[in-house]
This record gives sequence, structure tokens and C-alpha cells, in this order.
Amino acid sequence: MQELLSLNNIQLIDIRTPSEYNDGHVPNAQNIDFWNPNFDDNIEKLDKSKPILVYCKSGGRSAKCVSKLIAKGFEKIYDLKGGFLQWKSKMKEVQN
Repeated sequence: MQELLSLNNIQLIDIRTPSEYNDGHVPNAQNIDFWNPNFDDNIEKLDKSKPILVYCKSGGRSAKCVSKLIAKGFEKIYDLKGGFLQWKSKMKEVQN
């Protein structure tokens, strides 16, 4: 993931709820709430030509999100295995 984050054109998407996001997130992540009724419309606004890296709390929501992104025609999709919990457990930087 560190290599992916160093890419200039990566779209880093945190699909947790706004309260989860506000409690801490990967630096430079954009919050698009998976449970928001407008989620599908919101991900449509992302650039399909750029790679996307998604994460949630532990990996369940992001796996569902990946399926939605594939169905919408996105091709370069990465899912942070273990989600934000895994990121924090590795003592990686967190932004509040």
C-alpha cells in the first residue's frame, strides 16, 4: 500500500461513515460513506482512468465496494486488506 500511496494519480477512498472517518483516517483519504443512499452516484464521480485504493474498517465493506466499482467500469482497483484496523496496527500515520 505504501507504494500505491506514493503514486501521484491514486484516488484514496475511505468508505467508512463520517464519524469513523473523523476518528482517524489514512492521510489524504477522501470519505465516501458506503451506507449513504447516494453512494453509487458518489463513486460515479471518481475518475475511471486513475487507480482507486479503497478501505473500510476491516475489509467487509471495501470488498462490496470493489464489486460495485468493477460493475461501473473501473479497472485499477486496490483494496486495503484488513482495512483501517490493519493500517493502525502497523503503526502507520493516521490523520484526524
